[in-house]
Amino acid sequence: MIAVALDGPAGAGKSSIAKELAKRFSLIHVDTGALYRAVGLYMLRQGLDPADGAQVIPRLPEVQITLKFSPEGQRIFLGEEDVSEAIRTPEASRASSAVSAIPEVRAFLLEQQRKLARENPVIMDGRDIGTVVLPDASIKIFLTAAPEARAMRRYKELMAKGIDTDYDTVLAEVKERDYRDSHRETAPLRQAEDAVLADTTELDFQGSVELLASIIGEKLNQVR
Repeated sequence: MIAVALDGPAGAGKSSIAKELAKRFSLIHVDTGALYRAVGLYMLRQGLDPADGAQVIPRLPEVQITLKFSPEGQRIFLGEEDVSEAIRTPEASRASSAVSAIPEVRAFLLEQQRKLARENPVIMDGRDIGTVVLPDASIKIFLTAAPEARAMRRYKELMAKGIDTDYDTVLAEVKERDYRDSHRETAPLRQAEDAVLADTTELDFQGSVELLASIIGEKLNQVR
């Protein structure tokens, strides 16, 4: 079963690019960040501190997350509610980063992610796919870009959705997220030793897609 592990920092464009690559290579796109966002959103809705393991861990059995796939992409549900848009707010993003630093949350979601890869040809994106979730993935890519470039992309995305913010705030949040993700004790963000580095600082979206498509195409030829 083909598995593409796509890792990288916040705002690198992993999910958007992976969605296009999934169509091109007939793969199922699994956005693992959405799982953590869903957990974070659930805790916020319960009035809990997403960074406080003592509050979060006992409530994990209550969290019912389902991923549904269609030609339009992945949809994520909390119970019966489609929260695919609700998890994309800045508040949900911060909550996601907080709960992802809790080892028990990562363990809670780990088997769900691995099961998807066992049963389907996937391109799975996140922070620790190539290092922890799918260490034996046939193709590993570490996607990155300068913090300033990632912040500008995120800023434009939020403005397009009508979410009022400013570039400096977004840049500060990107840098803070980078620090938290790379310094957490459990599964910190890092490039797997056998992953191909793809820096898209100077590329637009389509250029980024083509860069990763060429990497995947070359790797698939080697596997075959």
